[in-house]
Amino acid sequence: MKKVQAYEGLQVAILGLGKSGVAAAKRFHLAGAVVTVNDLKTREESPEAAELEALGIHVICGGHPDDFPSENTKLLVKNPGIPYQVLPVQRAITLGIEVVSEVEVAFSDTDIPLIGITGSNGKTTTTTLVGMIMDRAGMNPMVCGNIGRPVTDAVTEANESQSDSNHAVRWLVAELSSFQLKGTFDTRARIGCMTNLYETHLDYHGDMNDYSESKYKLFSGMQTGDVAVWNADQSITNEWLKRPFGGDVWLFSSTGSVTRGVGVQEGFLTWYKVDGASEQIIKLDEIGIPGQHNVENAAAAAAISLAAGASIESIFAVLSEFRGVEHRLEFVREIGGIQVFNDSKATNPQASIRAITSFNQPVVYIAGGLDRGSDYMELLPFFEKHIKALVAFGQTAEKLKRVAELAGVANIQLVGLPDGRGLEGMIADAVEAAFGFANPGDVVLLSPACASWDQFKSYEVRGRMFKAAVHNL
Repeated sequence: MKKVQAYEGLQVAILGLGKSGVAAAKRFHLAGAVVTVNDLKTREESPEAAELEALGIHVICGGHPDDFPSENTKLLVKNPGIPYQVLPVQRAITLGIEVVSEVEVAFSDTDIPLIGITGSNGKTTTTTLVGMIMDRAGMNPMVCGNIGRPVTDAVTEANESQSDSNHAVRWLVAELSSFQLKGTFDTRARIGCMTNLYETHLDYHGDMNDYSESKYKLFSGMQTGDVAVWNADQSITNEWLKRPFGGDVWLFSSTGSVTRGVGVQEGFLTWYKVDGASEQIIKLDEIGIPGQHNVENAAAAAAISLAAGASIESIFAVLSEFRGVEHRLEFVREIGGIQVFNDSKATNPQASIRAITSFNQPVVYIAGGLDRGSDYMELLPFFEKHIKALVAFGQTAEKLKRVAELAGVANIQLVGLPDGRGLEGMIADAVEAAFGFANPGDVVLLSPACASWDQFKSYEVRGRMFKAAVHNL
């Protein structure tokens, strides 16, 4: 797409009143574009509408008009989570209107170098670690994207900071989903990372090829001197290494050495340099967050940070001190010798497998959520080995119960919405049931293996309700 300023006086349509849509609407309005925002939610469900209308932005709530976007629209900015099959997007495509995501808008609007981090699992932890390492190294990063802060808002603030040399943002560190990346075309990452790739979000992408190609867009615009950081333990990396590529490739591994990048050797996370030399970064047992998957996250974060110029001292300090991100295998409390962990961000089976296998203790497992068509049979061997009891809720409860039965799990309880007590009551019942199955030395783990949208507004809401229920015991 063109620079934002080039849309002065032109019609721009925004589809979706989420954080990213509001940020994009404000930015185009500031640039002088004629902005119209549309959302399926009613006006009563859209408190953001009043704020935008006060600025003079036209907002349409409660449905998609047949003539939205209009024939004179020059650009449609789509909320990343809205499928491409919806009528306004199909109308835009038919009319030849360019359709992009908010991150394409943002990155067209700045010259500050971008570090983009994508993947099926581990994005948020890796992004958080990179931001902390670069901050410790005095590199003035700004963390944004799917981690919670809209990229457009971050770019606006980062651009404004450039007038103050002491506080100017030097790097944008963005967590980017496949939904966001699918709507990008000219975005260039100076450093990009793919943490891993597993079968998920196929209800949105349709197939694995569209999913993986959406991820690859993060790297397609790279030029000489840019760095792609890929997972050496994943088969997709071998396929991508065969492609013509404009930048350099660094690898990371949680299991062994790599030719260039960060791997594991003799119990240490190790930097493998371009000249063939290597340097130890940190002992694996000194990494502050548990689990093999967090060795992978630490290796990815170290490789990204080294590629950006951070010191090993900064990497060591952060990796040894960091104790995790909210909702990512987050320790909640210990009650009567039973440890409780909140992993509400685990929205697919692979993420939950990573959490389950982080513990040697018996696990009382709480799971369930949006049904995207999976049978969850990939969980079976891990249920057999690790799961002492299952408490399940949501659309997938019966499917998870079936896996637990096949695994020989003796204690299974399904919980539904109790009369008059809502979702908080359901989560409280799930926690009470879990503690009924648990003994001292066990772990109670919320790791849903499913998205939250069947019942909850977000995984954050689900996780915070869980933590509240645990603290109310």
